[in-house]
Amino acid sequence: MRTGKLIVLTGPSGVGKGTLLRSLLQRHPELYLSTSVTTRAPRPGEVNGQHYFFVSRAEFEQMVVEGELLEWAEFAGNCYGTPRRPVEQQINQGRCVLLEIELEGARQIRQTFPEALGIFILPPSMLELEFRIRSRAQDSEDAILRRLARAQSEVDAAHEFDIQVVNDDLDKALGRIEDALFAPTVSR
Repeated sequence: MRTGKLIVLTGPSGVGKGTLLRSLLQRHPELYLSTSVTTRAPRPGEVNGQHYFFVSRAEFEQMVVEGELLEWAEFAGNCYGTPRRPVEQQINQGRCVLLEIELEGARQIRQTFPEALGIFILPPSMLELEFRIRSRAQDSEDAILRRLARAQSEVDAAHEFDIQVVNDDLDKALGRIEDALFAPTVSR
């Protein structure tokens, strides 16, 4: 039986993690994407159990106390976490499990699951990242400046990860991730 693997994908907001992840899952349906749990309210079109597991703060806090989360963090007043049981079940069944999480959660995973493969997605430049964030037209100027300040501190932590991938060309970045996941492994 094939051994499963935990893959952590992280990087700053606006770097294209979601786009890369969707493309990766489309090309490789054998990969398992972990569904996070959150205390935030569902956005229009989001489905409980598909996009997130939506829970109350009290339920989330109970999950933390009972050790049901591999990692968790609070961001913008809401809590987000990775349910432990489904991830461990999939890995035990030999599947590769993908987590798309923030830097704080990725650091927690490194402590609790040191054999996980950490992939950090980098922007081509901070100027390009700013352009991408502004092009979304979703945030106030203050929120954009906060995202950019946070992004710089996250980029400064890229060296903490096994692999750094610059997302300057979607196909090339996707290829680098696929190489990391599927190329014959050489002991690292």
